[in-house]
This record gives sequence, structure tokens and C-alpha cells, in this order.
Amino acid sequence: MTKKTIAALLAALLTAGISLAEEAKQEAAPAGDVTIATVNGTPYSLDLFRMFYMERMQETQHENDEAFQQQAFNEFMSLVVASQEADRRKLEEDPGVATALELQKLKVLSNAALAAMAREIEVSDEELKKAYEEVKKQAVRTEYKARHILVKDEAEAKKLIKELDKKADFAELAKKHSLGPTAKNGGELEWFDQSQMVQPFAAAVAAMKPGTYSKEPVHTQFGWHVIKLEETRTAEPPAFDDIKPQLTAMVRRQKVSEELVAMRDKAMVELNEEVVKVKSKDEAGAEAPKAEKQ
Repeated sequence: MTKKTIAALLAALLTAGISLAEEAKQEAAPAGDVTIATVNGTPYSLDLFRMFYMERMQETQHENDEAFQQQAFNEFMSLVVASQEADRRKLEEDPGVATALELQKLKVLSNAALAAMAREIEVSDEELKKAYEEVKKQAVRTEYKARHILVKDEAEAKKLIKELDKKADFAELAKKHSLGPTAKNGGELEWFDQSQMVQPFAAAVAAMKPGTYSKEPVHTQFGWHVIKLEETRTAEPPAFDDIKPQLTAMVRRQKVSEELVAMRDKAMVELNEEVVKVKSKDEAGAEAPKAEKQ
């Protein structure tokens, strides 16, 4: 491979029209020896970059575009040269670094094992229907349709409430005085439930009756609100077919969790009682052993 600086290498890749994003979307290719770059004599595989790229996309929730490709590649190269510096300094021999590497290995292998276990689990229609009934119970909630006027101080909010008492139009007041992005729509908010709004805004709305407005300003981190509740409704649970994939995943997670507990209970564990205090059944009850403070 032609030797290039990092910047030149990236430019060459993009100029050649290689779509790193499309490569990253593909399943891991069997040819794990395909090299994306050789840095200071050490080759690094396309699969390795692909995994790094997908992780960065998930972490940042970024658009899959050329700018992000360049940013991710630069970050990958920084990771590479920093890790090479760690090798030069023999930092793997540092006890803290060795422990951190061991922990990361445990996490990767654990996640891989759990994923493999989940793929092997068969989920019956009966189990899916039972899970759906639980989802339906949890999905029962009240949703609210409201308007609000957001202002900077309490005095101004109280003044607007007095105008409402004199039959002023709420939407017109919102258009004229509200600081929020909903001002242009007369303070109108989309349907929401309590979990989607900050407190005490959510609590204030829940205590109101449709057609009424707040008689006292409601203070949040955004400012002072005057709220009008227009109507309420009971949210409908999602249709079974619409969430069947999510139900399948949920049942699998539950089964994997149960299997994991069973595996843990069957494991032969020898505790070092110099660092772990083992309580008797009378002392511990249902508690697990706890590590003593050092």
C-alpha cells in the first residue's frame, strides 16, 4: 500500500468514491484480512473500522454523511496512533490497564454469548400474546391536548391570567407574548402524556379540567407558563402485529435473563473470604454476599 499521511489517505479514499458508510452497513465480510490502512507498519482491517464506525454512529445519532465519515476516520486514526503509543510505553503491563482490558473482554464475550443465546430461543404465539397483554396494561394512560404561554417572569404571567379572566383569547395572547416556538401556533402543543413533560408542568395539566386554564403561573426551568387544557383522551395500545418484533425481542430478553440466573446459580463459586464477607442464611436472608470495604 502506498504510504500516505492520515489526511492524504482519507482524501484518497473519499476522492475514489469509497462509501465508508455503505461498507459499515454491511454484515461483517468473511474476508477479515481486508486492510483499510497500514499505520507505522501495522495493518488495520476494514472490519475493525466498520465496527468502530457503527458504534460512533449509534453513540452520536449522527447523519450518515461524508462529513461524519471524515470525522469518524480521523477519530479512528487518533485511536490507532494513541494505542500504538501505549504499546511503545508497554502500558499493557500496568495493573490498572490490564484490569481494564480484562473487564472489556468480559463485556464483549458476555454480550456475544447473550446474543447467541437469544438467537437460539424459540418464541411461541402463546408467549407473544401473553406479553402483549402486559404491554396493553402498561400502555393505558391519559394524553392531553393543551396550549401554553411561556414568559420570562411571574408578574407578566399573572398579568396574562387577568386578561384571560376578562375573556381574552388564549391563542392570540400566546401569539403576541409567548417566548416558545409554539407561539406562532397560538401556543398549541402536540398530544402528550405526563412522562413527556417536565414537572411541575405535567402535574399542573393533570390536575386541570378540559376547557380551563391555570389560575396561577406554573414555573419550570424554561420560565413561567400559563396553560390551557383543551381536551384529554385515553391512549390506545399499539396493535399486536405492529409490535410483534418488539414483543419477540422482549420475550427473548426475559428468557435469556432467566437462563442467566439459572447459570449463575449452578456455577461453582469459591469466594475469597478475606475480601468477601459471607453471611449466614439468618443474617443474609435473600441478600447476596457483599464485598467488605478496604
